[in-house]
Amino acid sequence: MKVGELAKTANVTAETVRHYTREGLLSPERDPDNGYQIYDQADLNRLRFIQRARTLGFSLREIGEILEHADHGDSPCPMVRDLLAARLPEIKQRIIELERLAERMENALANWSDMPDGAPDGHTICRLIEHWNLPQETEHHE
Repeated sequence: MKVGELAKTANVTAETVRHYTREGLLSPERDPDNGYQIYDQADLNRLRFIQRARTLGFSLREIGEILEHADHGDSPCPMVRDLLAARLPEIKQRIIELERLAERMENALANWSDMPDGAPDGHTICRLIEHWNLPQETEHHE
């Protein structure tokens, strides 16, 4: 399969296939007649694996390490478990931070609904932001 065929079969863009190839995650053969990269079923399987791993939050670097273990005949499963176990608390903390951000944004919109628009005058850029008080953060600094 050529790049476009592989991309279509896996439901990704050709640029995604090229990027994964540049990153060393896919290893196509070269057609000796025209130099085109030729992908086979193993590349399609790897591409589908990469897609699944990405949906679980693995970075391309981590996916490369997982594939490298598998390519050397070692089970990457213990490493996969460890990576997710380490990542999950980080993701949960990020969710908390995003929920706090959403609350600040909602509060700001509510507070700004009655404030007039102002034009930059050399002293201010956007009065809404400049006059925004972060009560949650001030409480933490006391």
